[in-house]
Amino acid sequence: MSDYPAFDDLYSIAGWARTMPAFDAAAAAAARDRQAELTKPPGSLGRLEDLAVFMAGWSGSARPRIDSAQALVFAGNHGICDRGVNPFPQEVTAQMVANFERGGAAINQLCRHAGATLSVVALDLDRPTRDFTTGPAMTEAECLAAMRRGAGAVDPSADVVVLGEMGIGNSTVAAALAHACFGGAAADWVGRGTGADADRLALKTRVVEEGRALHADAIGLHVLAALGGREQAAICGAVFAARAARIPVLIDGFICTAAIAPLHAAAPAFLDHCLVSHASAEPGHARLCAALGQVPLLDLGMALGEGTGAAVALSILRGALACHDGMATFAEAGIGGA
Repeated sequence: MSDYPAFDDLYSIAGWARTMPAFDAAAAAAARDRQAELTKPPGSLGRLEDLAVFMAGWSGSARPRIDSAQALVFAGNHGICDRGVNPFPQEVTAQMVANFERGGAAINQLCRHAGATLSVVALDLDRPTRDFTTGPAMTEAECLAAMRRGAGAVDPSADVVVLGEMGIGNSTVAAALAHACFGGAAADWVGRGTGADADRLALKTRVVEEGRALHADAIGLHVLAALGGREQAAICGAVFAARAARIPVLIDGFICTAAIAPLHAAAPAFLDHCLVSHASAEPGHARLCAALGQVPLLDLGMALGEGTGAAVALSILRGALACHDGMATFAEAGIGGA
């Protein structure tokens, strides 16, 4: 994984936007031409056609395939939990990681169904980040270290990467990141997460307001260090590594989408190879997707995290490519006098 710059400082990373591998317009055009020849009315497969063209542009092939799909779930713990923003103890993060490793979680079943190899990366669970209402959640060095962990987890031979997360308290972190990157009111971004009642929802909103006020000068990737968690930083590192290897990325719901918001704030082009897989039931997600210029592939009322929505979307992506590659053209089928 040597094709992206060293994660030496957050400022130099932002400059990589000018040198990233680009979408292959010629391969995408060839895929679009093939879609026009397949035995169906033009555009009748809707976004499945767009997905095939998207995959062609990033794979560099007019007839892309998914031979290897990698799913990555990053897990972290958060100092902001000391404020009581989550009804569950942080020990649950490690317990869920163990459940992933035993194959007992929803993401395990969905990866198995979609044909993805799942890896779980736990990031210093015994050492939560700091409370971002009292100072930066991470030092720059800690943020960069987590980004390196995320980048190093990406298999450069994968055809697509599915990203997910686990971390008690990280819906508050996600709201803080979204608020810092896109403004509005804190209440626009705060949701119930893992079951917050009205009082805890109000507390989460106040905490996000306090964090944003304290770190009002943070911009771009420095927002990630000020307010984020190790799993959010690892997600950003994985997005970088995937881009260096020209691998498309399926982003999960609200928390994963908020994790990449600082990348968009630094340079929107950082996310050209990413697709938001589903519309989370968290109320801030629709606003966040609109700010990123993303239209989620699915809307199933999901809000579990773990990468589950992205794993479901992988099955849709496979279907899009199966049609693109396997359907007959009008000439091959002898239809319409061709």
